[in-house]
Amino acid sequence: MRTSRKNSSGYPAGIAGRGLAVAALMALTAFAGFAADAKAPIYLGVSGPLTGDYAQYGAQWKKGFDLALLEINGSGGLSGRPLAYVFEDSQSDPKQSVAIAQKFVSDPKIVAELGDFASTASMAASPIYQRAGLTQLGFTNSHPNFTKGGDYMWSNSTTQKDDAPSLAEYAVKTLGLKKLAVFYLNTDWGKSTFDLFSSYVKTFGGSVVDGEAYLPTDKDFRAAITNVSGKAPDAIVLISYDTDGALIARQLRDQGAKAPIVADAAIFSPEFLKVAGDAAEGVYTSSEFFADDPRPEVQSFVKAYRAKYNEDPDLFAAISYDAVFIIADAIKEGAPTRKGIHEGLSKIKDIPSVIYGKLTFAEDRRVAHPQLTHLVVKNGAWTAWTGK
Repeated sequence: MRTSRKNSSGYPAGIAGRGLAVAALMALTAFAGFAADAKAPIYLGVSGPLTGDYAQYGAQWKKGFDLALLEINGSGGLSGRPLAYVFEDSQSDPKQSVAIAQKFVSDPKIVAELGDFASTASMAASPIYQRAGLTQLGFTNSHPNFTKGGDYMWSNSTTQKDDAPSLAEYAVKTLGLKKLAVFYLNTDWGKSTFDLFSSYVKTFGGSVVDGEAYLPTDKDFRAAITNVSGKAPDAIVLISYDTDGALIARQLRDQGAKAPIVADAAIFSPEFLKVAGDAAEGVYTSSEFFADDPRPEVQSFVKAYRAKYNEDPDLFAAISYDAVFIIADAIKEGAPTRKGIHEGLSKIKDIPSVIYGKLTFAEDRRVAHPQLTHLVVKNGAWTAWTGK
């Protein structure tokens, strides 16, 4: 059994007052007792949306987390200790993610943090985690600057620099759609993805004839659809999340728009199919994960997921499942401590991954050489695009 390495701790200089000194001593004593318990759970902190506009993503996260923990703890845990998590609801709001970060870094039992959902929420909290030496695994954070926040920031997500050119190539070069009108979320993620996408569209010989920004709270897109229709695009591109993307798709079809729809990978979920209904038919996207991928690691995961939840997993369930195993592998390479996980992440190489097959981090603490699969909705289900 690997023994835990305790974090070095000392009293802060200039403690004023007996009460603070006693409180500090009690905290240190409690931590020492916790660390000494060889059977105590190893806790991860999760900052993400359980309520609000992005609650469906937090729900998918929990399914991926719980399945991973069922497998890890069912096999004896990590050196005999169960792995567990504490999920704090941030609604993916930067103000709340900062407050959660302060809570996690002050809690000695939290040895690593997962999240937040949106890059803006994660990046707002990153300085707190960096100063405290607590690893932040932003497993859905696609902003290229996320891991530039410090050496405690890691991500197994693709970045906008991966997704935007793939989306542009799929639309223009693969599908042959030259004139594109784009709906994009008026957020940091949406605007930066739109800018990158537009530049790559030109590279592949296409053009963006209209760009319609919208807020995450918008529900009525009829005026924007009228503007788009007037440009007679070859295709309509959605840089959207699943629910808002589905609403746009429905309203496009309700208003008679016939142009093909090509969407960013963020719409890839069962929720998009549910909300869009018939309007989802023929929608193109790409994803790092596809449930019908024949790779054995994918099919093993899908089988276990279906058995537990009676549904197919989406990207967000799969990537959260992977995230737990990444931390578990880091603990095996290092130790179940903040320092041990930080050291362990730099050592892991070619570890099993549902998303990537084998996962290795590059120098920027991002996944080396990620691959995307082209998909299309056919007969109401996501299918691999085969050129037909």
